[in-house]
Amino acid sequence: MKVILKETIDTLGIAGTECKVAEGYGRNYLLPQGKAVLATPANRKVMEQARAKLELQIAKEKKIAEEMAAKVKEVAITIKAKVREEVHLYGSVTSHDIKEALDAQNVDVERRSILLAEPIKETGEYKVPIRLYKDVEPEITVTVAAEDKQEK
Repeated sequence: MKVILKETIDTLGIAGTECKVAEGYGRNYLLPQGKAVLATPANRKVMEQARAKLELQIAKEKKIAEEMAAKVKEVAITIKAKVREEVHLYGSVTSHDIKEALDAQNVDVERRSILLAEPIKETGEYKVPIRLYKDVEPEITVTVAAEDKQEK
């Protein structure tokens, strides 16, 4: 099924582009949510007329993302965790833990935009990319430290 995106979707493309999606995904999610329209000749014509407006919106979104990236690059968070053998964590640090630490510093990002390949299982310093927009991925510094024995 071919659809024209009405808004930017990370996995598909930017607003105004035509893409091919699975029938169920298009029919059950994209169309009812208003995120896309069927790629008919009439809809293509409407999108061509709205393209200038969309390009302005895309430029605005990218500028906002770049400003946010400058702010996010400066962020360094420390997460305390229980450890064994002074290096290995009892559990792991996940994107959920990173999101909570970012929220504590008033940095608002979506959890799914934190690109943590696999959970962190050892203490140390890690660079974790955050996807704010299609080509805007600043890295934050995440330090995982041993929790003091007295903290409980």
